[in-house]
Amino acid sequence: MHRDGRGDQPLAYSQMPREHVKPRQPHAQPPPRREPIRHAPTQRPVPHHDSLPPRRTPPPADAGRQPQPPRRRRRRHPLRWFTVLVVLLVVGLVAGIVHLDNSLTRIDALTSYSDRVGNTPGTNWLLVGSDSRGDLTPEQEQELATGGDIDGTERTDTIMLVHIPGSGPTTMVSLPRDSYVSIPGYGKDKLNASFALGGPELLVQTVEQATGVRIDHYAQIGFGGFASVVDTLGGIDVCLDDPIVDPLAGLDLPAGCQRLTGPQALGFVRTRATPRADVDRMNHQRIFMSALLKKATSMGTLANPFALWPMATGVAGSLKVDEGDHIWNLAALGWAMRGDTVTTSVPIGGFDDTDVGNVLLWDKAKAPDFFDALANDRPIPEDLLTR
Repeated sequence: MHRDGRGDQPLAYSQMPREHVKPRQPHAQPPPRREPIRHAPTQRPVPHHDSLPPRRTPPPADAGRQPQPPRRRRRRHPLRWFTVLVVLLVVGLVAGIVHLDNSLTRIDALTSYSDRVGNTPGTNWLLVGSDSRGDLTPEQEQELATGGDIDGTERTDTIMLVHIPGSGPTTMVSLPRDSYVSIPGYGKDKLNASFALGGPELLVQTVEQATGVRIDHYAQIGFGGFASVVDTLGGIDVCLDDPIVDPLAGLDLPAGCQRLTGPQALGFVRTRATPRADVDRMNHQRIFMSALLKKATSMGTLANPFALWPMATGVAGSLKVDEGDHIWNLAALGWAMRGDTVTTSVPIGGFDDTDVGNVLLWDKAKAPDFFDALANDRPIPEDLLTR
């Protein structure tokens, strides 16, 4: 019971005070019954064993084409390129040799005639330096100091007989141009007169009959070609015991070792403005030939194509050779003379005044034995050599 006398019993709806009674909602729906929330059971991780689906790759670009055999991998052939290089070098060398051989001027120098000397062992060359001015301009004649009184005929300033034996050193013999010899069909005269009278053919015939040595090859060079070859090589080195001054040859050389240019070398082998005149002249020619061949066959020249080719073309373009001679014959000559070469002149017996002027006489006692040794491919005895 409450203090106000009310009991604890709840009142009925009809007994409730009016202010406490809520008006009834018309057609009120009872609130929806809420279902209890059910949670899913806790899941545990389970390993997944399903296989991955296959990866789809795009079809190849050549799909639908005919299958082709696999391409073979190219193998490298280093020896093939080396072979090609060697072939090119050989072809270039052959082409160069043919060009040089065609550059030679060929003349009839070795002709047959009755009673010609028979074949002699070894190989014999006749080398001739002519005073030809036909290819020189007036300016070149002045530069080379080749002026003077000339009668229009071509003569020889240098005549050398070179003997290449089967074995042993090569021998180079100076034949003085003023040698008093018999010229077939003309009688006795100076040796260089044979060239003026009958050209190379008569000169060869005269030398063969005077020496008994058969000439196998012939080579001739003029003033212009002579100087050009020297300049192509960059000059030659010579050593002089005494100074040489010769205005006619354009020379003013001091004593001692020095390098000569083309014009100086030409004057050096032509001058007779020395105490022994023609004897010194022959010595100068042999000194020059030795220096020239030493320079031309040196490794510095042979191994350098920029030096070898101009030298070879200069020589080939300046020489006149016999119809049967070739560039490889000239190469064999240079190779034979590259080493120790015996240099000498024909034994000299003295000088004499004749109807053709002052001439040089061969030693009648020594000259036959001297040339007999060459004709039989034997070394010349020491007592017959002229140094």
